[in-house]
Amino acid sequence: MSQLLSFRALIGLSLAVAMFAFLGASPLKAFTSTLQRAGMDWFSTQQNASASLTPRTPVYFFSHGGPDVQYNTKHPVFPILQQIGREITQQVKPKAVVVFSAHWMGEEGAIHVNKEENTDLIYDFYGFPDHFYQAKYPNKGDSELAGKIMVMLSEAGIQSYGVNRGLDHGVWSGFNVAFDPETNPLNVPLVQVSLYKTEDPHAHYALGRAVAALREQGIVIIGAGMSVHNLRDMHYMFEGNSNPMPYTVSFDNALKEAVEVDPALREDKMAAICKRGDAKQAHPFMDHLMPVYIAAGAAGEDWGKQTWTLQEGSFGWAQYRFGDVATSSKL
Repeated sequence: MSQLLSFRALIGLSLAVAMFAFLGASPLKAFTSTLQRAGMDWFSTQQNASASLTPRTPVYFFSHGGPDVQYNTKHPVFPILQQIGREITQQVKPKAVVVFSAHWMGEEGAIHVNKEENTDLIYDFYGFPDHFYQAKYPNKGDSELAGKIMVMLSEAGIQSYGVNRGLDHGVWSGFNVAFDPETNPLNVPLVQVSLYKTEDPHAHYALGRAVAALREQGIVIIGAGMSVHNLRDMHYMFEGNSNPMPYTVSFDNALKEAVEVDPALREDKMAAICKRGDAKQAHPFMDHLMPVYIAAGAAGEDWGKQTWTLQEGSFGWAQYRFGDVATSSKL
């Protein structure tokens, strides 16, 4: 109704211009200027209304597990990843997905962006049964979106390179659960972007901030890692003990507290946990932690929420969402 009234107002102004033409140039000039301003305001309103039709997407952090996660249907995380996947496909309904995986580090001072459209899988693990190396995950890249990401990074002062690369298991193993090709296919372009080859939380937070505007275009950003990831202590689990290590509990809890603070304080709070005494026990290498900083950076002023966690042996399985889903049904 407001749009119709605005349009009628423009018509009325146009008719008034004809009348003022009889009264002299000055009144006509002044009134034409008013008409132009009204027209600009009207078109601006239409643009804003059009933009509002695409709700800002939430940002996600997946604790993705190993390459066995897609086969271990009895593990407690399996139905959780399925539930998150359905939330994304059925409620968020993204136009594309951009993912940052713990298993791809670019350079210390540069980010790599996968511009390949026909993306193969990378089997970046060893010692697993043969069928793990036959796994498939149908997906389609988007070179145009990859180029857009590189422009956004450049505008933020971040150097990047476009490369042709496959998807690593940090993406496809968890995505095979969340976005099962048979029961819950993603059916939108998927572009993977690297981490930095550093353990700098602020740099990764800034990386997320640089691509945050993708959310306004209906694109979902996902960081894929683990909230606690210590492969060195896995042997305790092989001995039949799944009780969490003390550092698994303390660090997973500390991460939750840092993620869920006021967004204005979040970056510093999250950076501080990398200096905790248990940080290098929870993450001997920080590659699986850095994606949550990217997710938090992309979240901007949106609050973070831990939607689920499991503290198991030397692993933390926390799942996070930043921002709201645009429907009433949430995890």
